[in-house]
Amino acid sequence: MMRRTLLFTLIQKEFLSEWRQKYALNGMLLYLASTVFVCYMSFNLKAGAIQPVTWNALFWIIILFTAVNAVAKSFIQASEGRMLYYYSIARPEDIILSKIIYYTLLLLALTLVGFLLYSLVMGNPVEDVLFFVLVVVLGAIGLASALTMVSGIASKAPNSHTLVAVLSFPVMLPLLLVIIKSAKYAIDGLDRSTYTDQIFVLLAINAIIVAVSYLLFPYIWRS
Repeated sequence: MMRRTLLFTLIQKEFLSEWRQKYALNGMLLYLASTVFVCYMSFNLKAGAIQPVTWNALFWIIILFTAVNAVAKSFIQASEGRMLYYYSIARPEDIILSKIIYYTLLLLALTLVGFLLYSLVMGNPVEDVLFFVLVVVLGAIGLASALTMVSGIASKAPNSHTLVAVLSFPVMLPLLLVIIKSAKYAIDGLDRSTYTDQIFVLLAINAIIVAVSYLLFPYIWRS
């Protein structure tokens, strides 16, 4: 019971910290909106319309860079004094779980806002919207979990921001391939029985990322 309360307190702390730095959240929303607008100016106004495959690829590219900007700072921006304080009051498993949960919720909100804005200005070719939203939710969980863990590793080394970009690429590449493939099935509106296995693959990848983060982060934390 006490551990659950501590985990809730850590998640609440993340929300309060983000609210105090509202300029960071506003910056992420501005980045998301401006990127969508640039895509609209580049494709919709000049070419008139884009193919569903291109629409899908552009959307996930936007979400990927939004995720990197939003989540990669999770451990890097924390001072050594604050991290030492966390070390004295909480278990490393609680620290990593609280950050994964918080940044999953943040990225999920940004992704849904991005989807609505992107659909508004670029059109919406998605045939199976419910399945596409499910892919968005699972994609947000996977991207947030992977980037949070990579941020924790990179925070222990110099040039952390560069290291995040280098380490995150091989981790997120297989995840992105499954996400884009699953989203393409939703866009085409195929029978759900033909691509249910993609959801299970995505769930398995997310479970592996969360489990590895939970098991390995204590060793990183002690260093």
